[in-house]
Amino acid sequence: MGSETVVLTPDEQRVLERLADRVVELRLEVPALLTLESARPLSLVAGQAMIFFEPMVLALFRFPDYRVYASLIERRDALEVLARMIETRADDAHGQRRAARKRPAAPRAPRA
Repeated sequence: MGSETVVLTPDEQRVLERLADRVVELRLEVPALLTLESARPLSLVAGQAMIFFEPMVLALFRFPDYRVYASLIERRDALEVLARMIETRADDAHGQRRAARKRPAAPRAPRA
């Protein structure tokens, strides 16, 4: 996007951070980013579909932040923020995994 600043409420920020953390934890960065980029033109339709299905989803599952997710999906600027969060967290996690591989392994005790 341009240089405009995206304004998110603390709730929206918390939800996006939690979602980005979970995506990186499951190592689904690439599929998530591809989905975000390819679905961006349909974000308004996806958000409206989530609102339409909300009563059924909430009847079956306990999902306290569903409405926040639905409102964020509709906003292309929020999707851009989510993509940047995922990229940043993925880079950090990759660096940590690389550093862990370079550390020498602790010597094992001989078996008796």
